[in-house]
Amino acid sequence: MLSRYKRPHEKIAMGLLSFMPKERNVKQLKKTMELYNERPDWQLFLWKADDDYVGAIGIHIEDDDSFTVQHISVIPSFRGEGIGHRMVERVERQMAGRKAKATEETKPFVMRCRV
Repeated sequence: MLSRYKRPHEKIAMGLLSFMPKERNVKQLKKTMELYNERPDWQLFLWKADDDYVGAIGIHIEDDDSFTVQHISVIPSFRGEGIGHRMVERVERQMAGRKAKATEETKPFVMRCRV
């Protein structure tokens, strides 16, 4: 189940985002969390399986009717179960009418979701 990130879940979100190579540095991770906490055009969603958060997807909403997938991460023990694909699908549904784009880092995964 996909739900919008809320500040009380910050440590969980930071743990999930830390699986992204560029977010392993704590200083960078804190800057990223500032974006999601303070800017309405940066939105973070968490994926919950049973009682645990196991994935995160973060987007930046552009002014030109598009959004960019900035972050996507799934706990290693849950990978290969289609959670990442479902997160992308659900976010695309929520952003109805906006075109999805990807960063260089998220592009390989987002492209696989299109197949």
